[in-house]
Amino acid sequence: MATAIARRGWAARSAEVSRPPRRGGSATGHRVSGLARLLRQLQPHRRTVVLASLCSILNKLFDLAPPVLIGLAVDVVVKQNTSWLASLGWQTVPSQLAILAGLSFVIWTAESLFEYLYGVLWRNLAQTVQHELRLEGYDHLQRLEMAFFEAGSSGQLLTILNDDINQLERFLDHGANEVLQLITTVVAIGTAMMVLSPTVAGVSFLPIPVILWGSLHFQRRLAPLYADVRRRAADLSSRLTNNLGGMLTIKSYAAESWELGRLAEDSEAYRLSNQRAIRLSAAFVPLIRFAILFAFLAILVIGGLQAWQGVIAVGTYSFLVFITQRLLWPLTTLGRTLDDYQRAMASTDRVLNLLDTPVAIPSGERPLPREEVAGHIRFQAVTFAYSGREPLLRQFDLEIPAGSTIGIVGATGSGKSTIVKLLLRLYSLQSGAILLDGLPIETLRLTDLRRAIALVSQEVFLFPGTVAENIAYGSFGAPRAAIQRAALLAEADAFIQSLPRGYETVVGERGQRLSGGQRQRLALARALLKDPPVLILDEATAAVDNETEAAIQASLERVTADRTTLVIAHRLSTVRHADRIVVMEQGRICESGRHDDLLAAGGAYASLWRVQAGLRADEPLRL
Repeated sequence: MATAIARRGWAARSAEVSRPPRRGGSATGHRVSGLARLLRQLQPHRRTVVLASLCSILNKLFDLAPPVLIGLAVDVVVKQNTSWLASLGWQTVPSQLAILAGLSFVIWTAESLFEYLYGVLWRNLAQTVQHELRLEGYDHLQRLEMAFFEAGSSGQLLTILNDDINQLERFLDHGANEVLQLITTVVAIGTAMMVLSPTVAGVSFLPIPVILWGSLHFQRRLAPLYADVRRRAADLSSRLTNNLGGMLTIKSYAAESWELGRLAEDSEAYRLSNQRAIRLSAAFVPLIRFAILFAFLAILVIGGLQAWQGVIAVGTYSFLVFITQRLLWPLTTLGRTLDDYQRAMASTDRVLNLLDTPVAIPSGERPLPREEVAGHIRFQAVTFAYSGREPLLRQFDLEIPAGSTIGIVGATGSGKSTIVKLLLRLYSLQSGAILLDGLPIETLRLTDLRRAIALVSQEVFLFPGTVAENIAYGSFGAPRAAIQRAALLAEADAFIQSLPRGYETVVGERGQRLSGGQRQRLALARALLKDPPVLILDEATAAVDNETEAAIQASLERVTADRTTLVIAHRLSTVRHADRIVVMEQGRICESGRHDDLLAAGGAYASLWRVQAGLRADEPLRL
């Protein structure tokens, strides 16, 4: 419960904050590398990044110390009283070996300690960044206009919020440490070899330019391949999400084989995309191994000749042979590290591109206390068109007095639901203005505006949870008595009491355990519990039977008495008692008046009523 309350509190706080535009995404037209964008995202965690990096470097330095101990041990055995340790004061071989044993204990202990510390720091950082990015990404999604969701795919968005963020987390968990330790290895060993034997060092570093060139070459070729892999993964996720949501339709049309075939196509495209990337990335390590092999053989021979000729000590030669392996062989992991890096950068770009998507409907600054809302609504010369379509509303005007009940009817596509979406600021106007109590709605705080309006949509959505939790959605913390009172008004209490656990019955995902009419009554109870100044019923009784609709209508006469109510309906009996009925046709108002007056006028409303009443053209209308 505490977690749920904290989560709601975070969402409520974040909803009041208007995020400034982010810099560097494709939305701004300024292309910045994925790594630079990732580093910018890590800015709030600079201290953790520095500490984790320091522990990674120290761990690698202690990890490189054993070859030094081996060289010193060989020096002790060969030179005995004239060894390097003897020159520091330990004359006997046993004392020198004791010193080496003590150093070995300290080095191994320090290596283990810093390995533990960098593991904890990097992993915790990865989990924290993953958590923050997922919350930030989801919060940003909630701010985007409905047109964004209509143009995109929920499956692709799920892939970004899950798979891509997880991919980034895996890189921070392992890849960043591997890169740092590889750099530390090259710098530390290169410096030591240059001091001990410049000739051997020069030979050792011969393959490194080849390796670096190969790495950059593979990186350039891998980047578009992994970007394609992420796109294919998003397509596959989208297909699975849509099919799971449409399982009833798939089964009822016996389309299982058809959908399995379409899924197989997407899965095969994902497999082939991965296959192309794997074919290239897998070739990297074998090619690098050959470059390393030639360098190692040269060091083995050149260093051996120098030790035989007395140019370098035997202990130094032993150190060089061992340390060369520690320098060159880890470079073979560069292929895997590069592979992880490219996957992470492809995911980073997708995640941060989502965060860079501009918010088309920003919140206004003016507060709107709900208790002060009278509910006077005015549409003033509103013009609106959905993306890529002709304008649906042109110079649309409609005034709704405070406290009145307005019925809106008309054919499908006439713009009835659109005016509701515009009032809720789910879309932006092309021109004109919508006023609430004389205030342009774009100047109002978005959360305050939407808290003043309750919408019962024809597409009811219930969340996984209990009946009581779904009724109290948006009115979190409402007492059980208020929840039950709202259910009584929505004619839902009777069927709720008949459920196995009453108000504690779990409704299932999307409320699938309930009938369409039951879901619609719960949605109506949810809106009534909110007790808003403005109530919108968009086909709110379309899924209930006539008897239940009559009971709901009787309840609505009580609950709409002191609030502005918009009732959108195809079933004209739903709006016959409205203070005013507006008939819409192709985005304009063609008739307006009370039920009896519109029937008497014999226009569009009368024609609709005649059709629904089953009357012939020559039969008289019953007022």
